Amino acid sequence: MKKRWTTVLRIAPLLIILSGPVAIAADHGPRLTRLLWQDRDKDALMWGEVHSGETWVVTASPVKGFPKLDVEKQDLVQMEQSEGMLLVGVRDNDNGKHQSGWVAVDTGVREVPHGNHSDWQYLASPTVKSSRLDMDQGNPAHLYLYNGTFFMANDSRNGFTHLTPAELATKSAAACGTFCTGGGNHITMAAVDNTVCYSTWIDGGGPNKGRVDVVNLKKADGDKLAYTFMLPTGVIHGATANAGKVFFAPADGICWVDADTTLTKTAETVVVNHISLGTEEGAEKPNRTGAFVNHRNWVLFTTGGPEGKSSLCLLDATAAAPSIVKLPIEVADGLSLTTPEVVLAAGGKRYACLFQDRKEGDVQEQLTIVDLDPNGDRNLSDATISRTIPVPASKVDGHHGHHSISFDSEGKLACFTNPGDGSIWVMTLKDLEVRAKSKVGGTPAAISAIGAAAHHH
Repeated sequence: MKKRWTTVLRIAPLLIILSGPVAIAADHGPRLTRLLWQDRDKDALMWGEVHSGETWVVTASPVKGFPKLDVEKQDLVQMEQSEGMLLVGVRDNDNGKHQSGWVAVDTGVREVPHGNHSDWQYLASPTVKSSRLDMDQGNPAHLYLYNGTFFMANDSRNGFTHLTPAELATKSAAACGTFCTGGGNHITMAAVDNTVCYSTWIDGGGPNKGRVDVVNLKKADGDKLAYTFMLPTGVIHGATANAGKVFFAPADGICWVDADTTLTKTAETVVVNHISLGTEEGAEKPNRTGAFVNHRNWVLFTTGGPEGKSSLCLLDATAAAPSIVKLPIEVADGLSLTTPEVVLAAGGKRYACLFQDRKEGDVQEQLTIVDLDPNGDRNLSDATISRTIPVPASKVDGHHGHHSISFDSEGKLACFTNPGDGSIWVMTLKDLEVRAKSKVGGTPAAISAIGAAAHHH
């Protein structure tokens, strides 16, 4: 049965309209970008488009062919896109014994480079290309994209699978991906040049405390594990690679090693470096982080501390001995900073967007926008807060239900979900103003934008 059409808030001179699964009207005006987002109410994947003109329009429909999941037993987890393909992870609540794995979606959008710009072709509606959901996929939680290749954790199998967009587009699900042993229990990963992957163990004690497995991605077959080394603390819950270094987020601060792309090091010769993030005031517990994001040669992450003293942290990976630049962000009691998302805006500005999501209480949630490079010299050590705006509520439940933000492919729009009130907002990056709001229903969570407005030659 078709959903009702809903007209929502008018923001002169813009208007957002949500339509159900009906054809996009020809008079909606130029298309600006395509959106795909997860609805946690139904464990479904939705899609829509932002159109401009005299009025702005957002449409919403379910992705064709997306498998029907059991909302009590399964969860959609992280998703990433590359070369027009979107890969979505699926986890279950029974250690992978119900059904877990992945779903590959052809977004229907293709980039056609034209010298100093790209044209964006919207060839078809998004549709599922292939999926692999069974009891042998190791219950993934984390999904990464490195050098255009997807890396999906197979937690209960103590390993990971790497898949390329090309094989997802052309091969059967059974023929896609290469499994490698490495990492364990709740795996985070950092891959370098599609040559070597550092895969971690979550253990906080025992023989695997602080364990990192180094995997040879170029080895054709057999055991690809090259060697293993240990960080000084465990509970590793983040990893990334940048500028020839690999960074980890254990229980205490940040650790990093030089990337061993030639695989000439051993457990005895690898050098583990540690960067302290300080300790909580009045406590002995060290500060830590949980996830990283890269922008050029900079690694960004957040760290806590006493309430109201949280920070966005920036680290220059090209430095011989990287150090932390901290930008304090005032965070009210009951709120917590999310991992930043970074965009190079069409006008040349570099922004990091961080939500202040609710942990407890009834506190107004916020979106903080940081100007990463006020003087335009590509040195982010002078980052400063541009503005903080109130946003509708999140709906946090464990790792799920946070706000999520994504940017069109040319850095003109920021589109973000508000899980607590079932809405998506659209903000223009030229002036950091919210231009449109749309009630899409359900619990919109992770979102991904692809494509941009057409260029007229």
